[in-house]
Amino acid sequence: MNEDRIQGNWLKFKGKVKEAWGKLTDDDVDVIAGRRDQLVGKIQERQGLAKDVAEQQVADWEKKNAYHW
Repeated sequence: MNEDRIQGNWLKFKGKVKEAWGKLTDDDVDVIAGRRDQLVGKIQERQGLAKDVAEQQVADWEKKNAYHW
C-alpha cells in the first residue's frame, strides 16, 4: 500500500485505526498522521507488542482496508 495514499486519506482512516487499535489516543492518531512507521511504533507502545507483531497487524489491516485506498 502506498504511504502517500495513506497520508492523503488519513482523515478518512483515523476512525478505522482507532477501531482496530482501541488503546491509541486521539493524540496518538494525530501524531501518526498516516505514517506507517509511526503507526507501528504507537501500536507497539500502546498495545505492548513486539515490533514484528505490530508490523504484521498493520500489514493485515492494510490488506483488509486496501479497497479504501
